[in-house]
Amino acid sequence: MNTIPSVDLQDFVSGDPQRKQKFITEIGNAFEQIGFVALSGHFLPDSLVDDLYAEVKNFFNLPQDIKDKYEIEGIGGQRGYTSFGKEHAKGRKEGDLKEFWHFGQYVVDNPKLEAEYPNNVMVTELEKFNVVGKETYKMLEKTAKYVLRALALHLGLDEYYFDEFILNGNSILRPIHYPPITQEPKNAVRAAAHGDINLITLLMGAHGRGLQVMNHKGEWIDAIAKPDQLMINVGDMLSRLTNNKLKSTIHQVVNPPKELWGTSRYSIPFFMHPISEMPLNCLVNCIDAEHPKQFEDITAGEFLHERLIELGLIKK
Repeated sequence: MNTIPSVDLQDFVSGDPQRKQKFITEIGNAFEQIGFVALSGHFLPDSLVDDLYAEVKNFFNLPQDIKDKYEIEGIGGQRGYTSFGKEHAKGRKEGDLKEFWHFGQYVVDNPKLEAEYPNNVMVTELEKFNVVGKETYKMLEKTAKYVLRALALHLGLDEYYFDEFILNGNSILRPIHYPPITQEPKNAVRAAAHGDINLITLLMGAHGRGLQVMNHKGEWIDAIAKPDQLMINVGDMLSRLTNNKLKSTIHQVVNPPKELWGTSRYSIPFFMHPISEMPLNCLVNCIDAEHPKQFEDITAGEFLHERLIELGLIKK
């Protein structure tokens, strides 16, 4: 597969059984074969996208000393600001050429999880930043819920299998700024080759060259969405749950050609996480003689903790 398939979420929610099944088949096949799709028909209006980009640019344009006060020690970067070069891919020493912000879950009716998750960080200098971030978070979470319902049916599960695990899940909305490159990077790229930790990732801003996906032949292919599309990919948690039936694909954000070094790039992924207690034990119906169980039993919370250590965001 040398291109990223496109699917339309409106097929799934249309009320037409044939269109619904068409979406289930298309996204299921894409996630088995390459682990990425370009999704249209989502719940994110253009006006909200425009507002979010405006607020994100406003934040990253703030003076560095103001941004630095929103970098909160001791929470592994789970909320607020993470400064340039702080995060690196698993197995890499070089920090990625990016700075980013994290919006986290807005917990409803669950005091235990409210106590477990760090609080969202409020930017006092920008009146609309947190309001627009919260609304975007909710619309991407809603989109992800329906995608997971389709995948549940593809896997032979109850349509609502994931619902209880993603309600108040530990999901993250991450606006990323890749600043202009001012000198030849030493072994560093904007985001080194990696797989995502979570169930699925919904990515805004994959409209220009930069994001690349590795296909099964080990070839890098460009992943470019249309302006009204989200790029969606399988994360390691979902790959593990399905015994690698659904593929968590390695991807990267490469540096632009030298003539474009002076430009910023913005990208806004939504990492869909379940609650920590969700078991990631391989589903029984994804194990057979040809596909023996590949992974040890683990919970989502345990797996996330392991990976944050590997990424250098928390210490052992």
